Amino acid sequence: MFDYLSIDFKGAIMAIPAFKNEPLTDFLKPANRKAMEHALETVKGRLGQEFPIIVGGQEVWTTDKLKSYNPSNPSEVVAVFQKADQTIARKAIEAASETFERWRWVDPRKRADYLFKAARLMRKRKHEFSAVLINEVGKSWPEADADTAEAIDFMEFYGREMLRYAAKQPVHKHPKEKNELVYIPLGAGVVVPPWNFALAILTGMTSAAVVTGNTVVLKPSSDSPLTGWMFFNLMREIGLPDGVINFITGPGGSVGETLISHPKTRFVSFTGSKEVGVHINELASKVQPGQIWLKRVVAEMGGKDAIVIDDQSDLEAAAQATVASAFGYQGQKCSAASRAIVVEKVYDRFVDLVTEKTRAISIGAADNPSSWMGPVINKGAMEKIMQYVQKGVVEGGRLVTGGKPAGGHGYFIEPTVIADVDPKASIAQEEIFGPVLTVIKAKDFDHALEIANNTEFGLTGGVWTKNRKKIEKAKRVFHVGNFYVNRKITGALVGVHPFGGFNMSGTDSKAGGRDYLLLFLQAKTISEVK
Repeated sequence: MFDYLSIDFKGAIMAIPAFKNEPLTDFLKPANRKAMEHALETVKGRLGQEFPIIVGGQEVWTTDKLKSYNPSNPSEVVAVFQKADQTIARKAIEAASETFERWRWVDPRKRADYLFKAARLMRKRKHEFSAVLINEVGKSWPEADADTAEAIDFMEFYGREMLRYAAKQPVHKHPKEKNELVYIPLGAGVVVPPWNFALAILTGMTSAAVVTGNTVVLKPSSDSPLTGWMFFNLMREIGLPDGVINFITGPGGSVGETLISHPKTRFVSFTGSKEVGVHINELASKVQPGQIWLKRVVAEMGGKDAIVIDDQSDLEAAAQATVASAFGYQGQKCSAASRAIVVEKVYDRFVDLVTEKTRAISIGAADNPSSWMGPVINKGAMEKIMQYVQKGVVEGGRLVTGGKPAGGHGYFIEPTVIADVDPKASIAQEEIFGPVLTVIKAKDFDHALEIANNTEFGLTGGVWTKNRKKIEKAKRVFHVGNFYVNRKITGALVGVHPFGGFNMSGTDSKAGGRDYLLLFLQAKTISEVK
């Protein structure tokens, strides 16, 4: 089955097969395990190297440096990068703006082919990219593999989506006119990705902007610059013209604000915390001298995600799904289950099951394949998470398991379950972004849904029940962008679960969905008298 016909770099017509998700790696197979071990060894041998800023294809080196560290072993420097200043930031957005005047006219089919070529090359080096994630952001083997697979998916999916938007668009016919609707790019923009999906989200936001004809200043998180460099360098290898993506590292304050407030910046694509997202939106909304547009902001922010457990549920499966959702990648996912809201009839039994499964989790260095949970990202995150645990107990929660550092040289925290939490307590309202699950008792299913909706966020959520009427009600009233029934609430797949949330969870961008590229395009109507 083929979705589209496209043109390769030599001008030949080629068929584009229908999109399908990149398979996850089965590390139980000896060949796959050996391949990952080899990739880890290769990446370890490269740690500590220094990399430049790239503006308009030119290398920029600075006196001040930025270092990336391994959270499993904080004394180990992963890579060294340059620390940009406001002058470099201004040059970067100006270079992107200048390049846009050429890139915008490149055939959309050719732009899509850059993504397809990059996806093929990343697929060949899949374990190498995953090994960098393991070392730089502390992902376990499966979590890193899923991150890389999602990055490949984004490029494959958005390439095909661009071909769809570049095709003839339907408009109603008029007897005396020839009418067209075409989609054109916005301009030069700023992409600010997070460290928790350091490859997937960075790749998705950047490739979406580029394939739609825009140019980008890419500023990766200071916790994951090497992952950002890996993607940027891949795009250079496949021949993407200089200046289409400009790579810049440095502090989010002065550099980020300079990029966002610059009058030539047309859009800002951000994923991160609510606080930073709100600030970006405020900054971008102010029209600067010489600015001739209103900047478009795409903001994917936080969550306080809940799983509702009904008394008519498979409690064993529900507990397993809750633990996976709460503690996968140390709870450092905006989609992570931070609240389990349990109907009182099964509350005690559910707490026992979750506690048992949580205590069985193996914790250790991310490069060890037996580690199910690795470290949190840095010292500041570890201290913040521990403060939330203490606050949860002070506010009346009952510490059931975990609640302290797990030992070792890295930033390891025991997976923590706090029961009997008041729905309005701090740990039931504020995003912790760590391995902490709060358990809240509800009188019945309807009461549980009320509690689920009582935060300022609205990203992911789910229910566990066998009752069809309850499922249908929850589908209507549970106010989240991604809602799941009788499964975990993490693990959205590109093209399958378009991802984005409501309220303070962001602008509901629906990454990996058919609407996403519209955020980087504007529609132009053309009418000609016959």
